[in-house]
Amino acid sequence: MQLVKAEIIAIGDELLYGQIVDTNSHWISQELDLVGVKVVQKTTVGDKREDILAAFEAAEKRADLVLITGGLGPTQDDLTKPLLAEYFHCPIKEVPEAVEAITAFFKRRGREMTPLNVLQGHLPSCCTYVPNEVGTAPGMWFERNGTYWMSMPGVPHEMKKLMKDFVLPKLPTLFELPVIYHKVIKTAGIGESWLADMINDWENALPENIKLAYLPSLGHVKLRLTGFGTNHQEIQQAVEKQIQLVLPRIQKYVYGFNEERLETAIGKLLRESGKTVALAESCSGGYISHLITTVPGSSQYLQGAVVPYHNEFKEKILSVSAKTLETWGAVSEQTVQEMSKGVRELFHADFGISSSGVAGPDGGSPEKPVGTVWIACAGKDFVESKKLQLTQDRMLNIQLTGVAVLNLLRICIEKYDK
Repeated sequence: MQLVKAEIIAIGDELLYGQIVDTNSHWISQELDLVGVKVVQKTTVGDKREDILAAFEAAEKRADLVLITGGLGPTQDDLTKPLLAEYFHCPIKEVPEAVEAITAFFKRRGREMTPLNVLQGHLPSCCTYVPNEVGTAPGMWFERNGTYWMSMPGVPHEMKKLMKDFVLPKLPTLFELPVIYHKVIKTAGIGESWLADMINDWENALPENIKLAYLPSLGHVKLRLTGFGTNHQEIQQAVEKQIQLVLPRIQKYVYGFNEERLETAIGKLLRESGKTVALAESCSGGYISHLITTVPGSSQYLQGAVVPYHNEFKEKILSVSAKTLETWGAVSEQTVQEMSKGVRELFHADFGISSSGVAGPDGGSPEKPVGTVWIACAGKDFVESKKLQLTQDRMLNIQLTGVAVLNLLRICIEKYDK
């Protein structure tokens, strides 16, 4: 079975200037990996004729599949379409079906069609027109000398629609692709190196056709197992067997699999147990509440939240004692414990969680430097707290606090709700 090689070309000055982050190439790479296509090159090129044509020429030499994003707008700085026509030596002609689709798109939205928009329905005569159901710039499919090309808009949701509806289903008809099965174990509350030490002998004993990758991110470590073979069911069973072997070692850090988020996993635990939660956020400023409420149905278990930034309101709203604040300060184990108890009682919740810290970049002291954060979780008969020593970056500290608080809540639900 021959390796299928792909190249992604992202076009636009805004990408080079850093005005827009190229999330498209990242997403495309993940999707191609899932079907066994190897991305051998990612190229970012500005809106310059010579550079774009050079990128096309280089890609054709090394890739079986070339995926292009960007440069398909209606203005003069959008060069992808005319340069593809030049590269493939064919004129641009009106495609009535494309013009009709664009006209219908504007009509549905009650917008006026301009002459520039009409021109978006004019395509290189040597391409296959691929309808864009969620935008005005059509996709364009080319074939030459055994290399396949797809040009797509740079707007992420438009690109993803074309990839899912056209490109990905087409690949198995063009190439003999390997059978690949991925399963991701998602963990929180443990660093990558500590996790690796815990499972080192298991990792070394993995079968040759199963590979392990560590994918760390903010407060999380993902373990991705990938099985290769010719039979999907056999590969899936082999990967699942390895997961069952490793889970007993790391179970207390595991909150989910594949695309499951920590806040989704917590929502599931709360719904299943019929329990509720309330939040008191100081240094995290409502960020944790935001995470929880991104989950549909969170109103079933989220009672409410407060952001008592000033000590006065820690006292008035959450009944934190003045003596505690005077003796230990806002950033202390004693204060977050009282905050978690207070918010639990205030909202009549089963669990109360709290955060207080020095987010930075200033406000620190020798005793409590920037990045010092205390978090707590209280229930009917318990309160657990934890000290975090984070970074000098304010936003990073807020995000890491969010992960830590949610993970502490997960631990407390699993530990006490039995």
